[in-house]
Amino acid sequence: MNAVPAPPFNAPPELLTGAEGDQGDEELACWHERLGQVGRELAEPLTAALERVTTLTTTGRIDRAGLRALRDEIDRARQTGIWCQQIARLASGRIRQSQERVHLTNTIQSVLAYRAREMHAQGLQLKQSLLPIEIQADASMLFGLLNALVDWLLDCAHGTVELRLAMRQWPARAQLTCAFQHHPPDEPAPSGEALQARINKMHWHLLEQTARTLGLVFDRQIDPSRIQLHLEFPDTIAPMGQRDDTHADSHGFADSVNSKPLAGSHVLVIASRRDLRLQIGEALKSMGLVLDFVGSVREAAEFCREGLPHAIVFESELRAKAFDQLISGIREEVPEFVFIELAREGRTFDISTISATGMARVGCEGLGNALPSALVYELSRVM
Repeated sequence: MNAVPAPPFNAPPELLTGAEGDQGDEELACWHERLGQVGRELAEPLTAALERVTTLTTTGRIDRAGLRALRDEIDRARQTGIWCQQIARLASGRIRQSQERVHLTNTIQSVLAYRAREMHAQGLQLKQSLLPIEIQADASMLFGLLNALVDWLLDCAHGTVELRLAMRQWPARAQLTCAFQHHPPDEPAPSGEALQARINKMHWHLLEQTARTLGLVFDRQIDPSRIQLHLEFPDTIAPMGQRDDTHADSHGFADSVNSKPLAGSHVLVIASRRDLRLQIGEALKSMGLVLDFVGSVREAAEFCREGLPHAIVFESELRAKAFDQLISGIREEVPEFVFIELAREGRTFDISTISATGMARVGCEGLGNALPSALVYELSRVM
């Protein structure tokens, strides 16, 4: 792979000369392309929504399916606007990244597990070969990059998606390769223009800009039937046998203490008390988790209908028939799904494998230390 680090978006092209001017022209053309894509992805759903509103104004009627379609079209346009804001923010150069030690492999697996139902519904199968590798990166931006990758796959992949995470020996760099067919094998290959329109949607532009901002080396290769994307992570932490221990110590790294094995994992917290929600957020803030909070079992059930998190943490006072029904429904789909119950008193941490309910239990008096430990133990056991 002869890729080079993706250049950042710097000065306007009119301020550049010579080779830098050529690079500026390329950047300007890139932004022209993105602007055109934004226009297309905004105009299509808004035009359809406007036609529905016009019909509603004329007839005074809209059926349930039409109302759902109208909502979806408006939501698509809104989402496109959000992606535009994200891309502009990333390209501004004003993002302050927090360089942390992140377990890249676990983060990839976490995102794939979180998005598994969407990929399955799209008919995609995953073939994975992932070496255990750690990197230095902003954990939240890495999570955003991997989710943008999944969104892009949902846009344009067919059949089997091959993911490979390997280590280049010198310099030691993690290399993530993603390969897939860009059209169904029983259909003729699309024209060049149609293919570009399919693979260069806003999800691709968000993925591309996130990779640039993270300083990754990336390269996309397209042939008549397949696409290969290579992402290379310059700030890779070399395995112990290849690392200078003095250099590692100077950065204050301790293998088991500072790594974030659950970075990017999605945890839903069900807690009606504001003070408890604040305690939980404080206890878990350094773990790189994606946290969502709801205040009732009903809200939790609605949340889970959109997609399951990796784990649910809940206060014991919420245990009732409705909650047991939620547990039963989730475990029909994921038998070993992680539930952690928060007892109002005590400092205990009872693991799920010795519990009659099959759920871990943590006492709120020791929540600061016990809850992170419980999540690491329970999620590491099943993921």
